[in-house]
Amino acid sequence: MKTTFEEVPALQETKRQSEGGLAEIVACSSEICFIDGNKGRLVYRGYDVLDLAAQSTFEEVAYLLWYGCLPRTTEFKAFLDGFTGSMSLPVETTMILRMFPKAATPMEVIRTAVSSLGHWDPDSGNTRLDASLRKAQRLTLRIPLLIAAHQRLRQGLEPIKPIPGHGIAYNFLYTLQGREPDPVIERAFDVALILHADHELNASTFAARVTSATMSDIYSSVTSAIGTLKGPLHGGANMEVMQLIEEIGEPSRAIGVILDKLANNIKIPGFGHRVYRCEDPRVDVLRKHACSITRLTGNIKNYEITREIERVVVEKTKVFPNVDLYSASLYSAIGLPVELFTPIFAISRTVGWTSHIFEQWSNNRLIRPRAEYTGPTGLHYRSIEERSR
Repeated sequence: MKTTFEEVPALQETKRQSEGGLAEIVACSSEICFIDGNKGRLVYRGYDVLDLAAQSTFEEVAYLLWYGCLPRTTEFKAFLDGFTGSMSLPVETTMILRMFPKAATPMEVIRTAVSSLGHWDPDSGNTRLDASLRKAQRLTLRIPLLIAAHQRLRQGLEPIKPIPGHGIAYNFLYTLQGREPDPVIERAFDVALILHADHELNASTFAARVTSATMSDIYSSVTSAIGTLKGPLHGGANMEVMQLIEEIGEPSRAIGVILDKLANNIKIPGFGHRVYRCEDPRVDVLRKHACSITRLTGNIKNYEITREIERVVVEKTKVFPNVDLYSASLYSAIGLPVELFTPIFAISRTVGWTSHIFEQWSNNRLIRPRAEYTGPTGLHYRSIEERSR
């Protein structure tokens, strides 16, 4: 009997819900992150991200996302003491980094290197919550060291060991650039990490939850997330912003280049969002830090180009900037290579990914949606001889 899609009521409902890349579909309940897309608010565990960016540190936000509350003094000191104990790369991982071909991109490298870290983890095979939290801490500390070590090896330089007692922002900049970062730059980078730590069910976080829902290990789940982040429609957008800035070259050329792209229906990176219907709340914070860092370093041209891009796009399209627009000009002002913009995203988002993995495990059910079938129906098998006539 031939059955068509229209004859199955449950599948009809699935079809209605599945259009538009699962837009507006609620896939799970979560206590980690809340986004009010109409009012432009981003909240971590009940705390407005703007308050956290103004007063907190990335390490404290990591504690908040993992444990569900902000720490007291003694709790935070014990947390940091255990945290810094993981601030090193296994020797074997550094050996693997030396083996990658020069053509390998940083995102390809950390995708593979993060997966390999699971082999050298002392809690490998231990699935208890305390062991999983230690793994999350190690991943959060070691991913920035991976990125910095690989970048230095690509430049013909030796990796630098981090300095215990300093935070992730400090040690990433130090192990990458080989000098102690200016406190203003360190703070701006720390704020950027806070703002990128989580963003509800974005593509990479959803990938992490899907993998963890199978009861796979935390390294596999984070590797899934990194593979998803690698795509230009997700983590690669701030690199595209920087490429646009470089294409424009001078602030005076911005209006002509942007108007030409708009006239040819070419998407301008760094604008628009699937959730926000107003300006992304993270934008203004990054805009201000980008401005202060450019004044500090004297590298103002890229910031001025970014401001002009924003002015023209908002004026002509009424589409607001997203977090990628000013993260690009901020990272550029700090002196970070463009190819590291997406890997830097992974530094902060590892905290969010692992928080969602823990939440998934706390009340787990295999994530198994339905697909709308649009292929042929009612076909009958014919032997290869009949098909060949």
